[in-house]
Order: sequence, then structure tokens, then C-alpha cells
Amino acid sequence: MAKTFWVVGGEYADTDFIMIAGGGAPERHGPFAAYDDAKDEWARLSWEHIDDAHVRYTIDTEDARAYWVVGGEYADTGFVDMASGQQEERYGPFQSYKEAQALWQQMSWKHIDDAHVRYRIDHV
Repeated sequence: MAKTFWVVGGEYADTDFIMIAGGGAPERHGPFAAYDDAKDEWARLSWEHIDDAHVRYTIDTEDARAYWVVGGEYADTGFVDMASGQQEERYGPFQSYKEAQALWQQMSWKHIDDAHVRYRIDHV
């Protein structure tokens, strides 16, 4: 199976580059079939934000094509431990990122008013 490449990142809350500002998901640009194409996009985005110390992009390699929407209700906004009595929810697999993104968006909007609910897209 051929590798695909994504440029991932955006504006982070601080220069630890762990959490996206505002708590959202990182931007994902791609997929790119060739590393050089991903590198060109990474360079374009990085130069576009050269004066913002909180913006960072990386190139992510992806070998698999199965995507999962994962998340649920967490104990707090650190989004590490599930709320008491809750288990992590997993939806999928989806064959494309776009399919998974559609469900992720639906689930996220469904719980927009609950600060303890978060979903993400994983690939395996």
C-alpha cells in the first residue's frame, strides 16, 4: 500500500505545541501522494505564518486507510480520563478521511454545548 502524507498543525495555545488554540482539532492539508508535494505545502504554510510563534506545521505519514471517530464524555477538559461510568466510543472503520470527518462533525455539533465531550479522528 502506498504511503500518503498530510501537513498537520495550525495555531497552538502556546509554544509547547500540544493543544490547538481554542481546543479545536489541528488543520489537515492533503493527502499528498509524494513527500515533496507535502513538503512544498508545509513550507508554504510555515512561511505564511513565519511571524507567529504559536503556529507550527508538521508532515504526517500515513500507511493505513482505515479511519475511526473516537471520543465521548470525559471527566474534565484535559480530555484524558473518561467520565465516571463512560467508555470511549469508537465509530468506524471508514475508508476515507472525508467519511470519518462527516461523522466527526455530526457528533461534535450534536454535543457542541457540552465542554466535556470531544471526538477525534484516528487512523490505523
